[in-house]
Amino acid sequence: MIPLRYVLLLSEALFCAGVYGMLTRRNAIGLLLAIELMLNAAALNFVVFSRAYGHVQGQAFALFIIALAACEAVVGLAIILRLSRTANTINADSVNLLKG
Repeated sequence: MIPLRYVLLLSEALFCAGVYGMLTRRNAIGLLLAIELMLNAAALNFVVFSRAYGHVQGQAFALFIIALAACEAVVGLAIILRLSRTANTINADSVNLLKG
């Protein structure tokens, strides 16, 4: 059995990698991947605490997070596809279609 603190450190590392990716990436697909990392870190925390304390609610929340991440990926990729066709770029900084 892996100790609880090691899995929580892994979850923290995943979340920090996601935050770093959100702060440094300019590419819209990279931003979506960073969000996925942060959601997976939260789901891992729910599963770990659910297993440690014997509650099923944490695993139910983790399934909800997985479904939410799938929906986020579909909607985000649709937005990126439309953006790439309209603005000919997926760089998040160079898009100013909503101005004016």
